[in-house]
Amino acid sequence: MLLSIIVPCYNEQESLPLFYKEITRVAAEMKQSHGADFEFIFVDDGSRDNTLAIARELHRQDERVRYISFSRNFGKEAGILAGLQAAKGDYVAMMDADLQDPPALLPQMLDALLLEDYDCAATRRTNRKGEPPIRSFFARMFYKLINKMSDADIVDGARDYRLMRRRMVDAILSMPEYNRFSKGIFGWVGFKTKWLEYVNVERVAGETKWNFWKLFLYSLEGIIGFSTAPLAIASLMGMFFCLLAFVMIIVIIVRTLLFGDPTSGWPSMVCIIFLCSGVQLFCMGVLGQYLAKTYLETKHRPVYITRETENDLNEE
Repeated sequence: MLLSIIVPCYNEQESLPLFYKEITRVAAEMKQSHGADFEFIFVDDGSRDNTLAIARELHRQDERVRYISFSRNFGKEAGILAGLQAAKGDYVAMMDADLQDPPALLPQMLDALLLEDYDCAATRRTNRKGEPPIRSFFARMFYKLINKMSDADIVDGARDYRLMRRRMVDAILSMPEYNRFSKGIFGWVGFKTKWLEYVNVERVAGETKWNFWKLFLYSLEGIIGFSTAPLAIASLMGMFFCLLAFVMIIVIIVRTLLFGDPTSGWPSMVCIIFLCSGVQLFCMGVLGQYLAKTYLETKHRPVYITRETENDLNEE
């Protein structure tokens, strides 16, 4: 029984040695308790520090360690995809290198797959301790919104940290789309998932790579990628304002005929023009986002490009 551990890394030179120490400790315990063998796949997402050098050194010291280095920073979604494509295990897990995803949960996750009728053991945080209140508020609103707008089951507080059977991994890899939102893909493919809750853990080293703007763009990626509701909303808004304009025209005509009251002055007219123009631009922007995604898909560009793997190091 082989377990593949996928670890996307971006500027994780401080936390990577600590993560390796902890994951090898857990792997040794699971070798005794479950008879499990491991491979560790570190995906260097174009790091600018010594992350790649550390991954190389770990590979020299431990043959279980494999690594993939991107030619530039392609993002975490590309790192997850590259790891899934490279994984050889019967069971595949993904986790962050900062130890916010506790490796100590792996035995419990594997038991859920071996002893219970589950295809996936996933984790979710019970709180958002350490996060700014505004960021936590918008995160909760995002989960509520996307679950109402799409068919994908995305649990509030869900992490990318999960252990999956090979059949679920193969199902995910059967979706070769360019614009990827893994949390939505995990929910869309289905399969029976057991959720394990744990208290939020702060990073052991380094700083988070996700600021508010990046998270906002990532949330838009998820909504557009797994829901056409924004298109319907844009259409409804267009219909509403057309109806509103028609009613206003009738009101102005009737008022002029009955009372001889002239049309309101230019300030109100300017406000109406700005309002209608804003709605039109908003609707065009929504349409443009969907067209942009379609345009990128038709290019058939690779999601990532590798610069180096452990095989290149072995050949030297």
